[in-house]
Amino acid sequence: MSRLLCILAVLGVVGNVGRPAEAADGAAAPNVLFIAVDDLNDWVSCLDGHPNCRTPHIDALAARGVLFANAHCAAPACNPSRAALMTGVRPSTSGVYLNSQPWRPAMPEVVTLPQHLMKHGYRASGGGKIYHGRYEDPASWNEYVKKGGDPKPTEDVRNDPHSRAGGIVWGRLDVNDEAMDDHRIVSWAIEQLQQKHEQPFFLACGVFRPHMPWQVPQKYYDMYPLDKITLPKAPEDDLEDVPPEGVRMARPQGDHATILKTDNWRRAVQAYLASIAFADAQIGRLVKALDASPHRDNTIVILWGDHGWHLGEKQHWRKFALWEEATRAPLLIVAPGVTKAGGVCRRPVDFLNIYPTLAELCGAPIPEHVEGISMRPLLENPEADWDQAALTTHGRKNHAVRTEHWRYIRYADGGEELYDHRTDPMEWTNLAADPQHKEVKQKLASFLPKRDAPNASPPTNKSRRNREVNQARRAG
Repeated sequence: MSRLLCILAVLGVVGNVGRPAEAADGAAAPNVLFIAVDDLNDWVSCLDGHPNCRTPHIDALAARGVLFANAHCAAPACNPSRAALMTGVRPSTSGVYLNSQPWRPAMPEVVTLPQHLMKHGYRASGGGKIYHGRYEDPASWNEYVKKGGDPKPTEDVRNDPHSRAGGIVWGRLDVNDEAMDDHRIVSWAIEQLQQKHEQPFFLACGVFRPHMPWQVPQKYYDMYPLDKITLPKAPEDDLEDVPPEGVRMARPQGDHATILKTDNWRRAVQAYLASIAFADAQIGRLVKALDASPHRDNTIVILWGDHGWHLGEKQHWRKFALWEEATRAPLLIVAPGVTKAGGVCRRPVDFLNIYPTLAELCGAPIPEHVEGISMRPLLENPEADWDQAALTTHGRKNHAVRTEHWRYIRYADGGEELYDHRTDPMEWTNLAADPQHKEVKQKLASFLPKRDAPNASPPTNKSRRNREVNQARRAG
């Protein structure tokens, strides 16, 4: 019988054959609804990131628990950010710094967050984009529904010079929401919420938009008339006090130059806003289903964006940088019995804290390999004392430290940036060379990792290896 149970567990037929999970106080363990939103920056209206953005469903969810207004990714790229969050291991420890580095070979024995909860009585189901596309991890799930495909724009839209600028691609779709893959994944998650569960569940739902291409139904574009679009603030001289490594990351003669040359800045911003609006609508469907389910009062809800996204700030587009727009992302947690409605936490946190927080809330021990600490004290009191900083890494030995008032960046060759967010929230004035801030820099530098692991082995495919080399060069 024990052999049969082992076989069934490997096949995912049974989730856990140990004692039923329970919370630290002895009550039934809470469920977890784990919502990941790809490339969602801080433009959501509850974070006041862009004056035009409207995200009523995300805002309503944030108002039910604690919104972390100073939350930052572990890495400003999909693969290393998600790998760090799901394993609890920093890029500087694993060597997984870039999108093209497979994370599981670098951490073959590491127990992921869903694996850990499975070991403590949970059933883990996932759908959509949770790990980075080609590095999925079957061992993390009892059940997993892969991302599919989306409809394509008409030929007229594809050929419209105002529907793309180089590699930045968008376009209106003449379809209903039901035709979109995010709608399908959310519908699957809704079906899970409607079911009766014998075990507490960890249900992960990955929403792909606003990842490119920003191709969503027409009605979401209509929410943002082109003549009403507000462009991000980007002074022409903003990179003059940035070290060469930072300028290389910004690549101002790449995407930004193409956007300006083709007169597409306003249109690209419109498309990104439309894609956020589409994602917000899908999140609204999911939360509505939770509220209508028998699981509403015993389900932790966490929503996070895997990193930020520049749309012209610092003359940069995409993520792949160490400034505020690339590292800051939404993070909110609603934990019944722990959080109170309307909490806003401005303490600096990063996504390494998510694994230990959920483990503690679910009554599971925090594994020794996990590098973050639990945010439960901040869930109970968003203004609690907190002596931690948020750390973001992009490429080996390139790091950013964020506290409540400061951002400090140090590049691999020693180049530095320092910004005081009390007076310079857009990070326009680099104070690193000012001798009066020497002690501030020393204090912030104490949060830098003590070890910078060698790069994890890149893929063997030649074309991917070439992309790896190019990306590493851009990362400094």
